Amino acid sequence: MCRTDFDHKLLPLTPADEWFITDTTFRDGQQARPPYKAKQIVAIYDMLHKLSGPKGIIRQSEFFLYSQRDKEAVEKCLALGHRFPEITGWVRAKKEELAEVKKLGLKETGILTSVSDYHIYHKMNTTRAKILDKYLGVVKDALSLGLIPRCHFEDITRADIYGFVVPFALELAKLRQESGIGIKIRLCDTMGYGVTYPGAALPRSVDKLVRTMIDDADCPGKLMEWHGHNDFYKVLINASTAWLNGCAGANATVLGFGERTGNTPLEALVIEYISLRGKADGMDTRLITELAEYFEKEIGFRIAPTTPFVGRDFNSTKAGIHADGMVKNPEIYNIFDTEKILGRPYTIAITDKSGAAAIAHWVNQRLKLAPERAVDKRHPGIIKINNWVQEQYEEGRLTSIGNSELEVVARKHLPELFLSEFDRLKDRAKQLALDLGAQLIDRPELKTLAPAVMEPVLQEFLDKNPFIQFLYVVNPQGYKITRNITNIVDRAKYSGTQLETDFSDRNWFIGPMKDGKLHVSEFYSSKITGALCITMSGPVRDDNDTIVGVLGADIRFEDLAKLEAEEKAEE
Repeated sequence: MCRTDFDHKLLPLTPADEWFITDTTFRDGQQARPPYKAKQIVAIYDMLHKLSGPKGIIRQSEFFLYSQRDKEAVEKCLALGHRFPEITGWVRAKKEELAEVKKLGLKETGILTSVSDYHIYHKMNTTRAKILDKYLGVVKDALSLGLIPRCHFEDITRADIYGFVVPFALELAKLRQESGIGIKIRLCDTMGYGVTYPGAALPRSVDKLVRTMIDDADCPGKLMEWHGHNDFYKVLINASTAWLNGCAGANATVLGFGERTGNTPLEALVIEYISLRGKADGMDTRLITELAEYFEKEIGFRIAPTTPFVGRDFNSTKAGIHADGMVKNPEIYNIFDTEKILGRPYTIAITDKSGAAAIAHWVNQRLKLAPERAVDKRHPGIIKINNWVQEQYEEGRLTSIGNSELEVVARKHLPELFLSEFDRLKDRAKQLALDLGAQLIDRPELKTLAPAVMEPVLQEFLDKNPFIQFLYVVNPQGYKITRNITNIVDRAKYSGTQLETDFSDRNWFIGPMKDGKLHVSEFYSSKITGALCITMSGPVRDDNDTIVGVLGADIRFEDLAKLEAEEKAEE
């Protein structure tokens, strides 16, 4: 075990004037888990933008640029047009890789420039002099392309600070002065050896590393970042200490994903920023919860229930005496107003000491019931749940009752409060129907109201979405003006649906004509096919935004449900 050395020299805190967070979720964060799909990267990046706020506290996000998926993700994220986080690249110390950064239109790239003798002599089989010459050559190549280089001083907490790190940084300072380009340095605690103890010695002392780079290596704090790993459980405090000693940037990943034990969790840095600065600077911290929910629901990653800020039970009180205090006043045992800051109301874990009032409180909080739907301790269902809880402990149970376990019992005695899987699928079907309508309703071909122009578009759309049973367009008088656009297996069944049929009394027609919006019907059984369906309808407008018809689509619920199940199975 590496011993922590002390030189017993103490440094005063000298924070940078401005602090920011940089993100490496799509670079280092992908080295410890299956690669994200391009659409997932875009979704996460967009949420980081919203979390960052108007001041761009999450300043940058770095991306791998090697695979076609990586490049596709970069292009789609760039297309969003967000100023923050700025998209940057990452390359090895190779001139040929810089061309890809330039090709994608990025302004800045990280460059792998390892600084410890472990890397220089044992990994790269070279010498300090040779590797320094190589590093400086690649930095010059980047400058010649108009790129901002960000040198990643890998394994700095095991490096010879005054024998190699400082001389390297001073050479970069010369290039910075000559070029007028702000060359950056990222201090990478690759093995998590950094410590924050007062009087600790270099190279492991975080405060001394930061001050050495500023005072002796001519690297301004605004051009410096700290990148840590969690091998010794010090990843968050090390990043915070770097901030407090003049390093402006702290690098992180969503949920702390990263090599081996991971990087600084971005969500933890956001909370730490607010704690140390005393203000959120416009960051929308509720996006932390949205990110966590996205990882669980869309990516399928299970977050440990007790993970701070993002775990299902992080603000759940288990001890009975604590639960009693929480019901009386949440400030007694809740770490902060988690509902206001994270959109996460506190919860109470149930034991034999909880009582019916605590169970009612658990149900109301768990289901986020509005006051008019809230239940109280006298509700028959609550009394039955409380009786079940008491029976558990009379039979010898010692542990508290978990949320998932209690939810099963609550579903049994309070079924009217829970959405069934069928209800969720219905909601999903309605949302998908609206999304489909939005894709199709503004197609220029529909504006013509010419059947020969519209029908190929409708047929193509139906072919791509086979769960659609029937597509049609009617004129403002309610008469169908297109042929029956159906799946081939249903075509004969629709032969009786003639153009002269008047649909003007149907709700799917009346709604769009009345308010000009997309509508989705309730579920019904199709008279023609017998299938359970919903109908999406919306207004067709001409170039003057006048409603000239109504588009309708009948969607098979069963086929949609199968598609949903297949997509989940693939994920």
